[in-house]
Amino acid sequence: MRALTVRPGEKDSVEVREVLDPVPASGELLVQGLAVGVCGTDKEIVRGEYGWVPAGREWLVLGHESLGRVRQAPPGSGFSAGDLVAGVVRRPDPEPCGACAHGEFDMCRNGRYTERGIKEIDGYGAQAWCVEADYAVKLSPHLEHVGVLMEPTTVVAKAWEQVERVGARSWFEPRRALVMGAGPIGLLAALLGTQRGLEVHVLDRVTEGPKPALVRDLGATYHAEDVEQVVSAVCPDVVIEATGANEPVLASLTGTAPYGVVCLTGVSPAGRRMTVDAGAINREIVLQNDAVVGSVNANLRHYRQAADALAKADRPWLERMITRRVPLERATEAFLPQPDDVKVVIQL
Repeated sequence: MRALTVRPGEKDSVEVREVLDPVPASGELLVQGLAVGVCGTDKEIVRGEYGWVPAGREWLVLGHESLGRVRQAPPGSGFSAGDLVAGVVRRPDPEPCGACAHGEFDMCRNGRYTERGIKEIDGYGAQAWCVEADYAVKLSPHLEHVGVLMEPTTVVAKAWEQVERVGARSWFEPRRALVMGAGPIGLLAALLGTQRGLEVHVLDRVTEGPKPALVRDLGATYHAEDVEQVVSAVCPDVVIEATGANEPVLASLTGTAPYGVVCLTGVSPAGRRMTVDAGAINREIVLQNDAVVGSVNANLRHYRQAADALAKADRPWLERMITRRVPLERATEAFLPQPDDVKVVIQL
């Protein structure tokens, strides 16, 4: 069979190669790969900036945003041939820390976790793959063409859960949410915000292309004005920051309504410096009882929340989020950005 592989640490080493067909171990599903999504982490791995190979190997099967159809399932697993599934990305460390031991492997305390398609375990970018039944999540059959959005949706499902858990330290009834960025994470964060009945605003730099219409068709408000101006006008109770850019991050910290919650999901590049008034930021956060929390990855609970959110979403809207589908034999094209890209998917 064919798989999308890369040699981590080596720039532009991505290639499609023939690999051995997978053989499921006890308790594993055998899955026909349908599609994998391409995200910033995949691009970092392709640029040679990130990623770890499996032990004794020079290459890694790429792909952590998975979608597949079960070919074979062990008895009593809860899965059957034909089920639409996504595979969980992260696995707890072999000698689990407290968080991993309690199923919260997204909160691993010692960093010895592994991740499919990223860190020491082959990913889902293959025409067939195996996954432990305990690390597979079933999707509604009608999501066949959009279920590849499952993994990024888990990220924002966790982000919203974090916001609500932090807010629950006292009475919390948010009305307005501001999402920074209209990439896949931002759009999905806006989707889950509207599903919660909130007044949702989304800020991005572009004024053309598919993003403004995608936001408006959620019933949300799209902004492309100055960051400070938008934050001041919206005065959000909740901010989901999905850009990692300096200006939106800093504006988020001091721009919420009193008792606001900011969830940072964007990973910022190092080395971009700004002069800030740290005292003013501290004063604002303390005197307003604000909270700032970082969030990354997801555990099984968030996968199930994401599956529910996608099942409730408008399928044509989800289909419009996927702006480019690339066949496996031309997979390298998926890593070359196009002007109107939102979500790029590789068809397996």
